[in-house]
Amino acid sequence: MTIDELYGEFFDELVSWCAGMCGDETTAEDMVQEAFARALIKSETLEKLHPMQSRAWLYTTIKNIYLDRVRHSAFESVSDDLPDTAADSDDYADAETDELINTLPYPDGLMFRMRYFEGYNSNEIGEMFNMPSGTVRSRLSETRRKLRKMLKEE
Repeated sequence: MTIDELYGEFFDELVSWCAGMCGDETTAEDMVQEAFARALIKSETLEKLHPMQSRAWLYTTIKNIYLDRVRHSAFESVSDDLPDTAADSDDYADAETDELINTLPYPDGLMFRMRYFEGYNSNEIGEMFNMPSGTVRSRLSETRRKLRKMLKEE
């Protein structure tokens, strides 16, 4: 069967089944349309199959589309709690980060900033401060511990 024939034969059935699954006919129609768009990509394979095999492929594809949407909706609900613009969020985060790092004693705050914001590795930082890279890593570890403690207190 061609994709057009599959569409004519199974579209209403698929929309009805999908609407029962997702609870909304408009969303169901969108998912069925998406399944047929994917079917167009696989048209050579689907045309070689028995019509009931093609029907089963469409059902499976729609189920997978539905599951993908359910998974993604969890991420979308989290993003609804975020600020409207990334710039606003970044401005506040940068100011809070600077304030927090500025409370660290010298040179720990500077080494932390160099390592995690400017991309220097512990060997490079050690050379700049005339200390072994192991000492730099140890101090960075201690600084991270201090920052975690400070964040918990807030």
